[in-house]
Amino acid sequence: MTRRPTPAKLAPLGVFDSGVGGLTVLSALKSRLPHEDFIYLGDTARVPYGSKPLEMVRDFALEISSSLIALGVKGIVIACNTASAASLPALADELPVPVWGVIEPGVQAALRAAPGGRVGVLGTVGTIHTGAYQRGLSAGGCAVWTKPCPLFVPIVEEGVSDTVIAKLVAEHYLGDAPPLDAVILGCTHYPALEPILTEVLGEALLIDSAEATAERVATELTGLGLATKRGTPGTVRHLVTGDVASYRHTAKLLGGPDGSVSRTELGRAAHPTPHSAALERL
Repeated sequence: MTRRPTPAKLAPLGVFDSGVGGLTVLSALKSRLPHEDFIYLGDTARVPYGSKPLEMVRDFALEISSSLIALGVKGIVIACNTASAASLPALADELPVPVWGVIEPGVQAALRAAPGGRVGVLGTVGTIHTGAYQRGLSAGGCAVWTKPCPLFVPIVEEGVSDTVIAKLVAEHYLGDAPPLDAVILGCTHYPALEPILTEVLGEALLIDSAEATAERVATELTGLGLATKRGTPGTVRHLVTGDVASYRHTAKLLGGPDGSVSRTELGRAAHPTPHSAALERL
C-alpha cells in the first residue's frame, strides 16, 4: 500500500470490482467503517475478469482507479482478487491515494490461522495463474494447494449456491483436495458458497479475505489520519459500466445494492448519463 495521505477525511472511499462480487467486501467495509461514505464501481460491461489476459485487467484497474480519483476518493479498495493479483503493487505506486487489495490480507489471515500448515486457495483461473497467493503463503512456510473454480461465479449469480447443482460442482472441483488446515476463498463471490464448501471440504477453516481486508483498511485508514470522525451513518453510491437493472437484480443475491445506482462511462464517472439517471429512479 502506498502511503500518500490526503487531508480530505470526509471524502468517500472508492471500491471496485468487475461486477457484483465485490459487494461482499463492501459489506465488510461498511460493517467495520459505518461512518464512511463509499463509491462502489462495478465494471459490469466487461465482467468477468478471471478469464481475461492479465495485461488487460491491469489496464482496466488503472482506468477505473483514475475515474474514482477524479471523483475525489481518499483511498481505493480493489475488491477483486484477479485485479488485485494483476495490478498490485505496481498500481499503488502510480496512484496519489492509498490503495488496498484483497490478496495480502487473505494471505496474512491464513498464515495466522494455519501457521506452517496446509492451505488451499480457490479462485478464478486468472487469480490462480498469477501465483500471488501461492508466493505469499509459501514465503510464510505453508504448503499450498490451489484449484481454479470458474463455475462458482455463475452458480452464485444464478442464485443456485445452495442447491444440489452447487454441491455437484464443488465435489467435481474439490474431490481431489488433500487434507487442508485452511482454505482461502480467493474470489469475492465464493463466500456465498460457504455452507456447500464446508460440507465438501470437511474441517478445513474457510478464510474470507473480505473481513481481513476490511480490518486492514480500517486500521491503516486510522493510522493515516483519514478515518471519518462524524457520528452519522455513511452513504453508498453505486456506479456500473453496464446495465443498471441487471446489476440491481444480481446484486440482490449478495445482499445489495444499498444506495443510489447509476450507469457511468469510465473517464466520465462523475457524470452519469441521462439514460442512467432515469434508470436510477426505477
